Amino acid sequence: MKDLYTIIIKPYLTEKSMVLKESENKLIVEVSTDANKVEIKKAFETIFKVKVEKVATIRSDGKLKRYGRSYGRTSKKKKAIITLQKGQTLDFVEGMH
Repeated sequence: MKDLYTIIIKPYLTEKSMVLKESENKLIVEVSTDANKVEIKKAFETIFKVKVEKVATIRSDGKLKRYGRSYGRTSKKKKAIITLQKGQTLDFVEGMH
């Protein structure tokens, strides 16, 4: 079993994620590329003490970048859109001014 704290990497704090959070009670986080939906749900519920209704995942391949003459790729990423149950709230930027 994987460590719960290595599954969830960081939250995505963009305009689109804030709109989803306010309108549909959904949070977007970057997760480990080898984590599945069941592990993501368990880790999120354990760490943040909230009830998760649904988890949707999105994989994105690394982009092709040019470094002088040579080419390289940025790393692959995986995002999870986490839908919280009714009445559950979580604020990532809570306490920051």
